[in-house]
Amino acid sequence: MKKMLLIFVTVLCLVSLSFPGNGYAAEEKKKDASHTQTELAPSALSAVLMDAETGTIIYEKNSHDKLPPASITKIMTMLLTMEALDSGKLKLNDKVRTSEYAASMGGSQIFLEPGEEMSVDEMLKGIAMASGNDASVAMAEHIAGSEEAFVEMMNNRVAELGLKDTHFSNCNGLPAENHYSSAHDIAVISRELLKHKEVTKYTGAYQDYLRKDSKSPFWLVNTNKLVRFYTGADGLKTGYTSEAKFCLSATAVRGDLRAISVVLGEPNTKTRNNEVSKMFDFMFSQYTKQTIFKEGDVMGKVEINKGKSKEIELVAGQQYSVLMKKIGNTSKVRHELQLEPELKAPIEQGQVLGNLVVYQGDQVIKKFELKSPSKVDKAGWWTMFKRTTAKLFFVD
Repeated sequence: MKKMLLIFVTVLCLVSLSFPGNGYAAEEKKKDASHTQTELAPSALSAVLMDAETGTIIYEKNSHDKLPPASITKIMTMLLTMEALDSGKLKLNDKVRTSEYAASMGGSQIFLEPGEEMSVDEMLKGIAMASGNDASVAMAEHIAGSEEAFVEMMNNRVAELGLKDTHFSNCNGLPAENHYSSAHDIAVISRELLKHKEVTKYTGAYQDYLRKDSKSPFWLVNTNKLVRFYTGADGLKTGYTSEAKFCLSATAVRGDLRAISVVLGEPNTKTRNNEVSKMFDFMFSQYTKQTIFKEGDVMGKVEINKGKSKEIELVAGQQYSVLMKKIGNTSKVRHELQLEPELKAPIEQGQVLGNLVVYQGDQVIKKFELKSPSKVDKAGWWTMFKRTTAKLFFVD
């Protein structure tokens, strides 16, 4: 009896070893899942890889962690400067006077003297290429009257962009209390800045001069070495403090693809640049873009009930594209215009009329809001009367 019991226990043990329980299998599955996504930025505390046109996030790591952004802060400073230029509040040849406070900034600087004047064009070079803390404050004071007022503008813009991980306390990224951002938010701000295409004239230049015609010209060398050593790189901004470590928001373009890579908290510049380059390589090798409509294409017509105009022609005000993996789902991409039913006048310019919905097979892969390109007032009684009588007396 004892012998038979020993045999039964032995067989039971062998069966258990041959067919592991659910806990073991689940653990193995978990390990496998952890390796399904390529680790592109192993040394970064936080990272994001984004397609600039569509805003599609291809890779992220701790992307919403709130961290000190160092001089990457200046991306928002440049954004507000470019927006002031677009609105006509600034001109590139406007002279910007340096206050004593602006000149007193430490860290990276272009060594502005109190009372020295430079053009907006020169200040942008100093901010984008040399990461000038002094130039950033001088520009902020020129736009808003004080750095404090400019910082309020920065945080208002953060709110407008719907960002939840960011609060600025200064315009240059020097260490300060309650000054933080995330890789995700920096990528979104970078994308917004890149809508101003002329900014890469500053962020993508490797070297230039300030005070070129003076007795002591100042040689500028871009702190972002990728603009020289990575094909297609043309921005955007480096950052470093002992607290933030080495940070970078970079962009590069190949063909019709533009990538944005953000890394925060890297241990050194070599690792930072290598990991950003690796992210760029991954996107350009693995993804392609399919354009649904080009800017200016007629997308369709929308009937407007009781409007002065019977219909609105929908013309693409931008390029509508989707990001696709080069290898993967081979189902055909198609699109539909899904418009609001019974659209009635009055219609305001910018009013949402429906969506452009893009499918791959039966799966929705992208939705774009379609807004009215013009205002349509309600038709008067005489116009409606003529339309009604025309229908009554029309003979086919």
